[in-house]
Amino acid sequence: MLFRLPPETAHELALTSLSFFNSQLTRRLFARRYGSSPGDKLRRFGLEFANPVGLAAGFDKNGTAAQALAAFGFGFVEVGTVTNEPQSGNEKPRLFRLPADCALINRLGFNNSGASRLVQNLSGHRPDCVLGINIGKSRAVAIEDAIRDYQASLETVYDTADYIAINVSSPNTPQLRELQRQDLLAELLGALQKLNEKLAQNRSQTRKPLLVKIAPDLNLAELESIVEVAERLNIAGIIATNTTIDRKGLQTPVDQIKACGDGGLSGAPLRGRSNELISFIYRVTNGRLPIIGVGGVFTARDAWEKICAGASLIQLYTGFIYEGPGVAKRINAELSHILQREGFDSLDDAIGCAVR
Repeated sequence: MLFRLPPETAHELALTSLSFFNSQLTRRLFARRYGSSPGDKLRRFGLEFANPVGLAAGFDKNGTAAQALAAFGFGFVEVGTVTNEPQSGNEKPRLFRLPADCALINRLGFNNSGASRLVQNLSGHRPDCVLGINIGKSRAVAIEDAIRDYQASLETVYDTADYIAINVSSPNTPQLRELQRQDLLAELLGALQKLNEKLAQNRSQTRKPLLVKIAPDLNLAELESIVEVAERLNIAGIIATNTTIDRKGLQTPVDQIKACGDGGLSGAPLRGRSNELISFIYRVTNGRLPIIGVGGVFTARDAWEKICAGASLIQLYTGFIYEGPGVAKRINAELSHILQREGFDSLDDAIGCAVR
């Protein structure tokens, strides 16, 4: 029924509907229906996850439905991307389905209500799972002022988030991907880690895990430089990957793709490239740096491929759109069977097995 509506209309309707499902009783009912986990709880960058399957940033930008989304069986929910100031994003239409490819194209442009409103929305309605908050650069802010902009968002969401993802890889904010350059990235992440340390000391707690979300369109030299910066600055992990600007190999007719225009492609066509980057990161770090694998996850087999490539957690977005609210439950249940079949005692033992 939702697929009969324009994509962004369907998205807004789903979020509005889910935002009403916040009662304790509703969460218990959903959890009973959709809860499942492949083995014991997982420990990642100092946090405990009930299962490895998370919802990626982009679905719930303003944190209005995070509590209900967690009840579908996700081990973690990442909200955002949120910016320091509210912004409307790009002109509509800006979200397109490619059913023949099980894919989406979006050029939403970080449309969100601002970091402060996100925190208000989550107040009293936190999901009962690990909560990540994804922050990005405000469109009106120049690249040379990006650090102060990210710092303002970090400080605003700090007490609400379990971990914070730094988005420098969306193709829909002009010049944003320049922040993946080694010098600019080192300056940005270094400044954010210093603020992280200061905020943690003021609260007499440990630093929040900071993760960086990267693009799939990087070459291996660029990727290696990002990994070097991340390790040197003690970044907690890498999210691999964001959407791609590549359009090669799609089944959708070329004229339909051109009609969609610019934007990031997500879904099944991204799967292989995402796995390549995950394997590379795992190999060059010898598995030291936790990786959240995202891109083309629709089934447990897709998730398993990313785990074997080196991902210690999985996220999906487009797979949730196409497969529906039971997808996390199905993936977790089937991952349990795959672990048994492949002879692994735990999911941790399987991480990177294809690379090792």
